[in-house]
Amino acid sequence: MGQAHAHRFHAALTDISFNARSESLEVVHTLMAHDLEQLMLNLYQREVDWSQPEDEALLRRYLEPRFALLGRDGKALPLRWLGIQVDTEALRVYLELPGARLEQIASVRNAILTDFLADQVNTVNLGSGAAVRSLTFTRQSPTLPLP
Repeated sequence: MGQAHAHRFHAALTDISFNARSESLEVVHTLMAHDLEQLMLNLYQREVDWSQPEDEALLRRYLEPRFALLGRDGKALPLRWLGIQVDTEALRVYLELPGARLEQIASVRNAILTDFLADQVNTVNLGSGAAVRSLTFTRQSPTLPLP
C-alpha cells in the first residue's frame, strides 16, 4: 500500500474584496498547509518553517508569478505583500492593491499549485455580500476574464 494522503482533493480559495476604509483591494489566499509544505520539499529538498522570514520569502517567490490581477491593458496590477498567517490546516497569504477598485480588474491569473498538483482547483471570489462573483481555475484554465 502507498502512503496515506492528508486529504483527497487539492483546492485553494482566494477572496478579493474592496475595503472602503483603506480604499484598497484586499486579497486573501487560503491554501492547504500540507500542499505548500510538500511543494517546498519538492522545490527545495527541505522542510520549511513559516515563522522564518527566508521561508516566507521562498513562498512569495513561488506565488508572485502565479497569481495576478490584470488590468484592462492586460498588465499585472502591483500587489503589495502584507504577510502570512498559519494554523495546522491552512496558510493564509495577505495582499493588497492600494487605491484600486474591483472594476479595474479585467481578468485574474491563478496558477497556484497547478504546476505541482495536476488536480488542483483554485476558486477566486470577487466582491462581498450578495455581489460575489466566483471564478474557478485549473491547470487548463490559469487565466480567466471577469464575468
